[in-house]
Amino acid sequence: MIFAPMKYRKLKIAGILSLLFVVMLIPSKAPADIYRYIDENGVMHFTNAPTSAKFKLFMRERKIFISKLDSNQFDPIIADASKKYGLEAPLIKAVIKAESDFDPNAISHKGARGLMQIMPMNYRLLNVENPFDPYQSIDGGARYLRDMMDRYNGKLTLSLAAYNAGPGAVDRHGGVPPYQETTEYIERVMKYYQRYKNS
Repeated sequence: MIFAPMKYRKLKIAGILSLLFVVMLIPSKAPADIYRYIDENGVMHFTNAPTSAKFKLFMRERKIFISKLDSNQFDPIIADASKKYGLEAPLIKAVIKAESDFDPNAISHKGARGLMQIMPMNYRLLNVENPFDPYQSIDGGARYLRDMMDRYNGKLTLSLAAYNAGPGAVDRHGGVPPYQETTEYIERVMKYYQRYKNS
């Protein structure tokens, strides 16, 4: 009978430690240092918000950085699309930055998906089956941007406006539509474009 409680206690501790490990992998803006207190019965108590001086620091928070913040991870795919569609790689990269901030799982409030925020109505046209696949998204988005560049005789501002608001809106207004979202979008892309060209 002596071994049963100890075995139970070891299993309980192992379970707690496993749970703590999983919790530490969950992104959080709040500090998640783990504190431990062993009571008079030898039972371990863990918390990330100690309420007593009896709790001592047990484990420091391990920071996990989300891979979407790495703006270079898609460079090989961008380079392929650049060659395929005759577009500058920094331009494609700037559109990705403005559209999704390099999050391949991004979904806009209008339903656009993936790195280059392709609308479902354009999947078939752009040969996209999975908009969350980085290769398909970048290839489809670059192809669409190339189409807009051809449609507007290489005029980048109009092409970006069409990418954002649709070519119908650009045609109706005879230029960049007077939408705040579109004008701000063009400014963002151009800012990122210059940054990536000079990096």
